[in-house]
Parts: sequence; structure tokens; C-alpha cells
Amino acid sequence: MKFFHTADWHLGKIVQGVHMTDDQRFVLEQFIEAARQERPDAIIIAGDLYDRAVPPTEAVRLLDEVLSDIVLGLEIPVIAVAGNHDSPNRLHFGSSFMSRKGYHISGLLSKGRGPVVLSDASGEVHFHCVPFADPSVVRSIYEDPSVSGHDAAMACILDDVCGRMDEDARHVFVGHAFVTPGAEPEDNTSTSERPLSIGGAEYVDAGRFRQFHYTALGHLHQAHPAGSETVRYSGSPLKYSISEEHHRKGFLAVELDADGEVTVEHRPLTPRRDMRTVEGTLRELLEMEPSEDYIFVRLLDRAPVLYPMERIRTVFPNALHIERALPVHQDRTTRPKDSMSRMDDLAMFRAFHEEIQGEEPDEETEKLFREVLDDLLGAERESGKETVRK
Repeated sequence: MKFFHTADWHLGKIVQGVHMTDDQRFVLEQFIEAARQERPDAIIIAGDLYDRAVPPTEAVRLLDEVLSDIVLGLEIPVIAVAGNHDSPNRLHFGSSFMSRKGYHISGLLSKGRGPVVLSDASGEVHFHCVPFADPSVVRSIYEDPSVSGHDAAMACILDDVCGRMDEDARHVFVGHAFVTPGAEPEDNTSTSERPLSIGGAEYVDAGRFRQFHYTALGHLHQAHPAGSETVRYSGSPLKYSISEEHHRKGFLAVELDADGEVTVEHRPLTPRRDMRTVEGTLRELLEMEPSEDYIFVRLLDRAPVLYPMERIRTVFPNALHIERALPVHQDRTTRPKDSMSRMDDLAMFRAFHEEIQGEEPDEETEKLFREVLDDLLGAERESGKETVRK
């Protein structure tokens, strides 16, 4: 069986004030054409179809167009789950009758839910769909008070899923989580992705997926294997921040043979405009080759420059941001204000506490901060649900 693995479309995304809908349509048209040419047996979208819980109208319209072309036009089943940016209720609406046409969407986590079953000449392939859910939600659904973090939540879910597996079938897991070898902390692959939690609570052990022939993940924006060649992130189809400048964007074409052996190929997608950094003095920048790309400028002038963005946009009309480079003799690590944007939430809190109180926060204070931030992250996701209910 052959299927395409994609994720993190983030329809409705705005980067530095620029709506990315036309850029998203440009690459998704390539994706649809690849599906038309290769005729995969299924397409997986592993979460974050939208960029926020209440997406703009043009984002909803674009998703409708893409799914209509794939599911109704090409008659290729789509198997999708909600990510942490999505509104679970919004995506889950109509899932029962849409599945009859080939669009299998899991927005809300449910206990005991069976897989999406597709077949090829070698038999059945079971797609186990697990949408993103906070540990508190998992704790409530499974009535397990021991669930405290994302790894424990995934362990609880997989106990349920794997306990009902058909030994004669091949199995594919579809989910949205921060998966690392041994649940060890790792840097996010993009600053445009918000954290699922803080500290070590957001990481899930890649070893938990060993019973699946392939694990299709979403959340991290760079395509890569997570501890195993069969546990993979497809990455996002577009660059959504300059931290993704060197990512190879595209999707994964996965083939599952009769014995469950997996072959994976990365298929690139060409953006309408690239996103990249240029640097130099203003004089040097104004002499560069004009480009329509999304440009982040690192200005090397030591003297003040008047109206730099207006002048740079005569060469790079889609320039998004300008930053002044630090003097060579200055170490970035000694500039907390410049490094602040690179800090995670906990590091930023520690720096703030030390600045105000003159000492680092103690363990109890950090614990309280984690609890408050987790509540805020959960409330942000719940806001999408409340909007749907109204």
C-alpha cells in the first residue's frame, strides 16, 4: 500500500503580518497534482490543518477545495487528525457521514475507537488515528489519575489501541505529538510552533510506537525520523518562520509491502516565494539582485540608517523584517535582550525572576509557573471549542 504523509498545513497562517493563503494554495496544488500522478491508496494529514482554532474564511475555503479535489475528484481517501492548533470540535463535526465519502477525520479523542481500515492485494491496513489531546483530557476519558504528562497520556492511549490490534493486519499510527528517543528533551525544529507544555512534560518516547509498522507524526516542522526510520515527521509544506530557512519542505511518499516493511521517499514542494536571510550594509543590499522572496534582513551598518525598510523594499519588495547585527566584539550570550526571543518560556521566566528578585526562582516557584502556563495553553486550545459551542 502506498500513502502520502503530510502535516502542519497551518492554513490561515500569518507571518510578519503577511497572509500565507496564496502561498499555501500554490504548494497544495502541487501536492494534488502529485496525488493525481501517483494515485496513492490514501493521504494522511497528521494534524494542524489550520493555524488557529477559529480559522479565517479563506483558510476554511482552501481546505474545502483541497479535500474536494482529493476525496471527491480523485477518490483518494484522506485520513486526518486534529493538532494542537486546531479546534477539535470544529474538525470533528460531520466526521461520521464524511467518512462514507472517504474523509476520515478524528478531531476528538475517544476511548475504544476502532481504526480506519483500508485494503490492498496483501490484505488490510489499519490506520489508528489519535488526535492531539491534553493529558488532563486523557486522564478524564480513561479515568486514570496517574496520567500527568504527554508521555504518560500516550502510554495510556496506546495500551487501549494496542490491546485491540488485529495480528493479521498491518498497522499505521497517525498522531500529533512531540516525539523524541526516550522522551528526552530536544529543541523544537521551528519557532513558529507553540509548545505543548513546558519542561519535560511535552515529550513522548519514540519507543512506544514499536508495535506499528509506520508512525505518521505531525507537530515538528522539519521532516525527520524520530528515533526510528519508521517513526517520522513529514514536516510542514511551507516555511513559516525564518528558523525554518534551511528546511527541505515537502511530503513523504510511504510504501508498505505485504510483510509490513516500509520504504519512505521525501518529495519536495516548490514555494511561490522562498523565505531566506540576506545580510550586508544598506549600500550592499541595494546593489543585490532584486527578488520577490520573503526576506529577513541582517543589517551590518554600524551607523544609524534612516528608513531602512522602505529603501530595502525597492530591491526586496517582500522584505518582512530587519535586525541590526551585533558588533563583532560583542558576545551574544552577554546580551539577554537580544537572546530573549530564542529562549523558551521557562528560561524567559527564570531570566525575568532573576532580573526582578536578584536570584533564580526556587523549585516551588518554577512548579507554580509550569502549572499556570499549562493552564493558559489549555485555555487557549479550549477557546476554539467554546467558539464552536456558541
